[in-house]
Amino acid sequence: MQGNAYHLPAPRVLDDLVRVGKGSRMGELLRRYWHPVATSEQASGTPRKIRALGEELVLFRDGAGRPGLVHARCCHRGTTLYYGRVEEAGIRCCYHGWLFGTDGKVLEMPMEPELGARVRDRVRQPWYPVQERYGLVFAYMGPPEKQPVLPRYACLEELAPDEFLEVDDTGLGSGGRGVVPCNWMQHFENVVDPYHVPVLHGTFSGAQFVQAMAQMPEVEFSLSDKGVTVTSTRTLEDGRTLRRITEATLPTLRVVPSPRLHRFGAVESIGWVLPHDDESFSIFVVGRASTPGEISGMRSKMGGKFWWDLTEAEHQAMPGDWEAQVGQGVITAHSEEHLTSTDKGVAMLRRFWKRQADAVAEGRDPAGVAFSEDAALVRFEAGNWVA
Repeated sequence: MQGNAYHLPAPRVLDDLVRVGKGSRMGELLRRYWHPVATSEQASGTPRKIRALGEELVLFRDGAGRPGLVHARCCHRGTTLYYGRVEEAGIRCCYHGWLFGTDGKVLEMPMEPELGARVRDRVRQPWYPVQERYGLVFAYMGPPEKQPVLPRYACLEELAPDEFLEVDDTGLGSGGRGVVPCNWMQHFENVVDPYHVPVLHGTFSGAQFVQAMAQMPEVEFSLSDKGVTVTSTRTLEDGRTLRRITEATLPTLRVVPSPRLHRFGAVESIGWVLPHDDESFSIFVVGRASTPGEISGMRSKMGGKFWWDLTEAEHQAMPGDWEAQVGQGVITAHSEEHLTSTDKGVAMLRRFWKRQADAVAEGRDPAGVAFSEDAALVRFEAGNWVA
């Protein structure tokens, strides 16, 4: 009866890695970086609910075109600003009409015209700074005195004459859509797990990408100053050697070249993983494209269908990333894992992120933050390279 499930101990999770709320180790680390919270298109004159790093927020764009991100609860009596009205100068609460600017300043208190003049300067709606780049709205949710500059990425800055940037916020890798109901780290660790590709995406569910990706690669893991790099080597049908380099970098960047091998050279897209809370996340992808729909068109089909068109029986017969990662549970039981040599990238990633959390806890700056525009440009090794 050795190994009988009755004797399983209570599961434990790596709290210092998976918890993202304010005050948690990972939450404080992630708050030292800029994160996309919506596409620029989603910031409009209609208030939008945003959940990021365990906080309830409201995003809007005022009549002057400025995006604003404020805490959902009005600082007056606590009702949500989701039901507010966006005006030229800001957002007005539906309950008593207080008007807040994109920086949280109280601009009007219509029920208190005399008191308002004295109160406006000492009451402020909690807010976060935002900037727009690459078709996304980025927010900085950390200590104001530690705010870095918003990074620029060479692979999204250096475009060929026929290229443009395209945004895709529809889902998860080879399956899934929208908000993914499990911990963000379960997806992020998947980026440095190249051995699942020939199994899950190459044979178990059929060739979800191209046949070359079903080949078991030779793999090398290495650390960079930004995170973990994975180099997978395969032989193509024409005899050339494919060196496929993937990176998982701070804060939550998945830098993964197209598994469809439709172009070679430097990685064409970046994915930002946004933890909504400890139990859900979503992904924003921006990439270089030559034709409309090229980035979202890299999504694979299973049995000729997109993930969201599959029946439950087909999901079970042809699982993808969604099924494998959500299937680990809302937060996987780390104490029940049995890591082996193929999980070297996962172990390296966990140690690297823990060291960065240590740095923040000890009052130091974590890796990958820049405080001048001269240091803001980021380059990656990632890409599909052939020889």
